[in-house]
Amino acid sequence: MIIVDSSVWIDYFNGNETFESDILDNLLGTQEVATGDLIMLEVLRGFRSDKDYKTAKDHLTTLVQYNMLNSELAIKATDFYRKLRKKGITVRKTADVIIATFCIENNHSLLYSDRDFTPFVEHLGLRSVATRT
Repeated sequence: MIIVDSSVWIDYFNGNETFESDILDNLLGTQEVATGDLIMLEVLRGFRSDKDYKTAKDHLTTLVQYNMLNSELAIKATDFYRKLRKKGITVRKTADVIIATFCIENNHSLLYSDRDFTPFVEHLGLRSVATRT
């Protein structure tokens, strides 16, 4: 399963052609793409236009949906955050720690453009969909 982070959805819905939004465009309709409650919140809260909000909401709610946090995952996310801190790496957003942990623990790949996920790939086994060469 491929989880798509808000960093990619935001570019996609804004019509920004990026390496990752192009990958998303190619995945839609050909592979199973999923989202999570935290990702939907991050994406949908940014729309100013009711029309754009409805379009995005209608699109996102057709995808497989996951609840990304429970008490067990909260502890695991804390452990991952602490492991990275001990390596001198500070992840800026708690939501990114939760999303990365959810993907790692459920063996899902993540399509992202947010640099906060890179340490999870390099040190904790997060699988990235996009690899730039």
